[in-house]
Amino acid sequence: MAMFSNRRSEPAEPASPASPARPEPLPSNGASTPARSGGVLSRGVSIIGSVKFHDQLLIDGEVKGDIKSTGTLTIGEHASIKGEVRSKSVTVQGTVEGNIFATERCELMAGCTLRGDIEAPRLVVDENATFLGSAKVGTPK
Repeated sequence: MAMFSNRRSEPAEPASPASPARPEPLPSNGASTPARSGGVLSRGVSIIGSVKFHDQLLIDGEVKGDIKSTGTLTIGEHASIKGEVRSKSVTVQGTVEGNIFATERCELMAGCTLRGDIEAPRLVVDENATFLGSAKVGTPK
């Protein structure tokens, strides 16, 4: 018994400094930080109906229906959206068939396709994006 109690007291001291070292690498990993603060609709997942969220959402699957949010929406390169999108900020990398209404910003990345209209105070369009529609850019007066 005396041998086990000596072994416990020695490793117990080094174990406690090792446990604070574990959380430090996790926040520095950029991939795990967005997963904690927002949601992900993975590639291969399909939703028919409306989608609502508050903070952040990455959609890389398929949505047939309207998307409404007060947060940030990223439409991934494999995503296919058929419906109206209303959000604070929208970044499009995939395909959208429908109108986008952003209260802060809309960005069309290289390789994306948008068939619909955009209404946003700020609009960024990459030269390799496909945009078939009209845009109202600026703050309404």
